[in-house]
Amino acid sequence: MMTIPSRNEVLLEGRVQAAPALSHENHGTRFFRFSLEVPRLSGQADLLPVLVPEPQLQKIPQEAPLRVRGQLRSFNNRSGVGNKLVLTVYAQDVEAGTGEPCNHIVLSGALCKPPIFRKTPLGRSICDLMLAVPRRYGRADYLPVIAWGQLAIQSSRFQVGDPLSLEGRVQSRVYHKVTEEGTKERVAYEVSMMHLTEPEAQ
Repeated sequence: MMTIPSRNEVLLEGRVQAAPALSHENHGTRFFRFSLEVPRLSGQADLLPVLVPEPQLQKIPQEAPLRVRGQLRSFNNRSGVGNKLVLTVYAQDVEAGTGEPCNHIVLSGALCKPPIFRKTPLGRSICDLMLAVPRRYGRADYLPVIAWGQLAIQSSRFQVGDPLSLEGRVQSRVYHKVTEEGTKERVAYEVSMMHLTEPEAQ
């Protein structure tokens, strides 16, 4: 039986956009949520949700860059509002930043849905993937990944169950959804693939 590699490492540096707000309590620990703005080279910025346990709160500097190390986690959205899958960066450690923006993620897991390959109106290749990254206690994070150009063509050949390792960045994307109440602006989060990598030996 083949062992699926598991790796989920995120490193971000940006600026906290608002004071952390209480999210929930689990096993006696309170967790707080905030948004981290991470600039892109293009001049735009990704606004990424971060979840931090209360003991880490005191390490968040005021009005200064913040560096976050952790994992990209997925949760089922039971509210019925927005995406069925909610993505959050779970902060395992936070510290004062260096002043150099950073957005880097390394993932290893298995493809859990058939790739969806298409072309943009301008003819650029694009491929949507869903990666299952095993977690402890038999759980897994289900993470949407997007690939462009030659990477998209290469990724479209993968099959469900294939191991997949990659490097990329976490990005936010605004889209508009038509509902019974009218058109609503929503935000989706996904991993933009930069490189396919060789899985590490387990």
